[in-house]
Amino acid sequence: MTDVAPEAGLRAGLEAILLVVDEPVAERTLAQVLERPVPEIAAALRALSAEYTAAGRGFDLREVAGGWRFYTRAEHATLVERFVRDGQQARLTQAALETLAVVAYRQPVSRARVAAIRGVNSDGVMRTLVARGLVEEAGTDSESQALLYRTTSYFLERMGLRELEELPELAPFLPDDVENLEEQKQ
Repeated sequence: MTDVAPEAGLRAGLEAILLVVDEPVAERTLAQVLERPVPEIAAALRALSAEYTAAGRGFDLREVAGGWRFYTRAEHATLVERFVRDGQQARLTQAALETLAVVAYRQPVSRARVAAIRGVNSDGVMRTLVARGLVEEAGTDSESQALLYRTTSYFLERMGLRELEELPELAPFLPDDVENLEEQKQ
Protein backbone atom coordinates (compact mmCIF):
# COMPACT_ATOMS: atom_id res chain seq x y z
CA MET A 1 0.00 0.00 0.00
CA THR A 2 2.88 2.41 0.58
CA ASP A 3 3.72 2.40 -3.16
CA VAL A 4 0.20 3.59 -4.09
CA ALA A 5 0.31 6.77 -2.01
CA PRO A 6 3.55 8.15 -3.53
CA GLU A 7 2.30 7.39 -7.06
CA ALA A 8 -1.06 9.02 -6.31
CA GLY A 9 0.79 12.03 -4.92
CA LEU A 10 2.97 12.19 -8.00
CA ARG A 11 -0.03 12.04 -10.32
CA ALA A 12 -1.89 14.70 -8.32
CA GLY A 13 1.21 16.90 -8.35
CA LEU A 14 1.57 16.54 -12.11
CA GLU A 15 -2.10 17.41 -12.62
CA ALA A 16 -1.86 20.45 -10.35
CA ILE A 17 1.15 21.83 -12.22
CA LEU A 18 -0.21 21.06 -15.68
CA LEU A 19 -3.49 22.81 -14.90
CA VAL A 20 -1.75 26.16 -14.47
CA VAL A 21 0.69 26.19 -17.40
CA ASP A 22 0.11 27.98 -20.70
CA GLU A 23 2.92 26.22 -22.54
CA PRO A 24 4.01 22.59 -22.64
CA VAL A 25 6.32 21.69 -19.74
CA ALA A 26 9.34 19.42 -20.27
CA GLU A 27 9.61 16.16 -18.35
CA ARG A 28 12.94 17.34 -16.95
CA THR A 29 11.35 20.49 -15.51
CA LEU A 30 8.55 18.47 -13.94
CA ALA A 31 11.11 16.06 -12.51
CA GLN A 32 13.04 18.91 -10.92
CA VAL A 33 9.94 20.52 -9.41
CA LEU A 34 8.54 17.24 -8.11
CA GLU A 35 11.99 15.95 -7.11
CA ARG A 36 11.55 12.65 -8.94
CA PRO A 37 13.60 10.91 -11.65
CA VAL A 38 12.74 11.80 -15.25
CA PRO A 39 11.80 8.20 -16.21
CA GLU A 40 9.29 8.09 -13.32
CA ILE A 41 7.77 11.40 -14.46
CA ALA A 42 7.61 10.20 -18.08
CA ALA A 43 5.87 6.97 -17.07
CA ALA A 44 3.36 8.82 -14.86
CA LEU A 45 2.54 11.29 -17.66
CA ARG A 46 1.95 8.50 -20.17
CA ALA A 47 -0.22 6.63 -17.65
CA LEU A 48 -2.30 9.76 -16.97
CA SER A 49 -2.69 10.43 -20.68
CA ALA A 50 -3.85 6.84 -21.32
CA GLU A 51 -6.23 7.02 -18.34
CA TYR A 52 -7.87 10.23 -19.61
CA THR A 53 -8.27 8.73 -23.08
CA ALA A 54 -9.73 5.46 -21.77
CA ALA A 55 -12.17 7.35 -19.55
CA GLY A 56 -13.36 9.48 -22.50
CA ARG A 57 -12.62 12.73 -20.67
CA GLY A 58 -13.27 16.08 -22.35
CA PHE A 59 -9.60 16.90 -22.06
CA ASP A 60 -6.41 15.22 -23.13
CA LEU A 61 -2.84 15.21 -21.82
CA ARG A 62 -0.51 15.49 -24.80
CA GLU A 63 3.21 15.54 -25.39
CA VAL A 64 3.91 18.40 -27.81
CA ALA A 65 6.77 20.79 -28.51
CA GLY A 66 9.11 19.03 -26.10
CA GLY A 67 6.72 19.05 -23.16
CA TRP A 68 3.33 18.09 -21.76
CA ARG A 69 0.13 20.09 -21.52
CA PHE A 70 -3.63 19.66 -21.13
CA TYR A 71 -5.80 20.28 -24.19
CA THR A 72 -9.51 19.98 -24.85
CA ARG A 73 -10.42 17.10 -27.12
CA ALA A 74 -11.12 17.97 -30.75
CA GLU A 75 -14.63 16.51 -30.62
CA HIS A 76 -15.57 19.20 -28.08
CA ALA A 77 -14.18 22.12 -30.09
CA THR A 78 -17.58 23.56 -31.00
CA LEU A 79 -18.69 23.56 -27.36
CA VAL A 80 -15.49 25.23 -26.23
CA GLU A 81 -15.72 27.79 -29.01
CA ARG A 82 -19.34 28.59 -28.10
CA PHE A 83 -18.39 28.99 -24.44
CA VAL A 84 -15.44 31.25 -25.18
CA ARG A 85 -17.43 33.32 -27.64
CA ASP A 86 -20.79 33.54 -25.83
CA GLY A 87 -20.61 31.83 -22.45
CA GLN A 88 -18.53 34.38 -20.59
CA GLN A 89 -20.79 37.35 -21.11
CA ALA A 90 -20.85 38.52 -17.53
CA ARG A 91 -22.55 41.85 -17.26
CA LEU A 92 -20.49 44.95 -16.66
CA THR A 93 -21.00 46.81 -13.40
CA GLN A 94 -22.36 50.35 -13.37
CA ALA A 95 -18.82 51.62 -12.66
CA ALA A 96 -17.46 49.65 -15.63
CA LEU A 97 -20.18 51.00 -17.94
CA GLU A 98 -19.50 54.59 -16.81
CA THR A 99 -15.75 54.15 -17.29
CA LEU A 100 -16.23 52.53 -20.69
CA ALA A 101 -18.45 55.43 -21.76
CA VAL A 102 -15.81 57.97 -20.70
CA VAL A 103 -13.11 56.10 -22.63
CA ALA A 104 -15.34 55.69 -25.70
CA TYR A 105 -16.28 59.37 -25.89
CA ARG A 106 -12.98 60.92 -24.74
CA GLN A 107 -10.36 58.60 -26.22
CA PRO A 108 -7.47 58.57 -26.10
CA VAL A 109 -7.78 59.29 -22.38
CA SER A 110 -5.64 58.73 -19.28
CA ARG A 111 -6.79 56.98 -16.11
CA ALA A 112 -6.45 60.28 -14.26
CA ARG A 113 -8.78 62.00 -16.73
CA VAL A 114 -11.31 59.17 -16.40
CA ALA A 115 -11.13 59.48 -12.62
CA ALA A 116 -11.57 63.26 -12.83
CA ILE A 117 -14.64 62.93 -15.04
CA ARG A 118 -16.20 60.17 -12.91
CA GLY A 119 -15.13 61.72 -9.61
CA VAL A 120 -13.74 58.42 -8.28
CA ASN A 121 -10.62 56.30 -8.75
CA SER A 122 -11.15 54.06 -11.78
CA ASP A 123 -7.89 52.07 -11.83
CA GLY A 124 -9.47 48.72 -10.92
CA VAL A 125 -12.29 49.19 -13.39
CA MET A 126 -9.82 50.11 -16.14
CA ARG A 127 -7.83 46.93 -15.44
CA THR A 128 -11.05 44.91 -15.75
CA LEU A 129 -11.94 46.58 -19.06
CA VAL A 130 -8.43 45.93 -20.39
CA ALA A 131 -8.61 42.29 -19.23
CA ARG A 132 -11.95 41.86 -21.01
CA GLY A 133 -10.48 43.25 -24.21
CA LEU A 134 -12.80 46.27 -24.36
CA VAL A 135 -10.08 48.88 -23.71
CA GLU A 136 -6.39 48.94 -24.66
CA GLU A 137 -3.34 51.12 -24.22
CA ALA A 138 -3.00 53.81 -26.86
CA GLY A 139 0.41 55.36 -26.19
CA THR A 140 1.40 58.08 -23.72
CA ASP A 141 0.43 61.68 -23.24
CA SER A 142 3.22 63.93 -24.55
CA GLU A 143 2.94 66.35 -21.61
CA SER A 144 2.23 64.16 -18.58
CA GLN A 145 3.68 60.87 -19.89
CA ALA A 146 0.50 59.17 -18.58
CA LEU A 147 -0.69 56.04 -20.38
CA LEU A 148 -3.59 56.71 -22.69
CA TYR A 149 -6.44 54.30 -23.33
CA ARG A 150 -8.88 53.73 -26.17
CA THR A 151 -11.61 51.26 -26.99
CA THR A 152 -10.82 48.16 -29.05
CA SER A 153 -12.29 46.64 -32.17
CA TYR A 154 -13.85 44.06 -29.82
CA PHE A 155 -15.71 46.94 -28.13
CA LEU A 156 -17.06 48.03 -31.52
CA GLU A 157 -18.03 44.45 -32.32
CA ARG A 158 -19.86 43.99 -28.99
CA MET A 159 -21.64 47.34 -29.44
CA GLY A 160 -22.62 46.49 -33.02
CA LEU A 161 -20.73 49.46 -34.45
CA ARG A 162 -18.53 49.68 -37.52
CA GLU A 163 -16.66 52.75 -36.26
CA LEU A 164 -16.60 55.13 -33.31
CA GLU A 165 -18.44 57.81 -35.27
CA GLU A 166 -21.54 55.61 -34.95
CA LEU A 167 -21.66 56.19 -31.17
CA PRO A 168 -24.82 58.13 -30.35
CA GLU A 169 -24.46 61.86 -29.70
CA LEU A 170 -24.28 62.74 -26.03
CA ALA A 171 -25.49 66.33 -26.41
CA PRO A 172 -29.21 65.59 -25.88
CA PHE A 173 -28.40 63.91 -22.53
CA LEU A 174 -26.02 66.53 -21.11
CA PRO A 175 -26.74 69.79 -19.31
CA ASP A 176 -26.17 72.94 -21.36
CA ASP A 177 -23.16 74.03 -19.28
CA VAL A 178 -21.27 70.71 -19.36
CA GLU A 179 -17.96 72.35 -20.28
CA ASN A 180 -18.18 74.64 -17.22
CA LEU A 181 -18.99 71.65 -15.02
CA GLU A 182 -15.89 69.78 -16.25
CA GLU A 183 -13.67 72.82 -15.67
CA GLN A 184 -14.98 73.14 -12.11
CA LYS A 185 -14.06 69.50 -11.36
CA GLN A 186 -10.45 70.07 -12.41
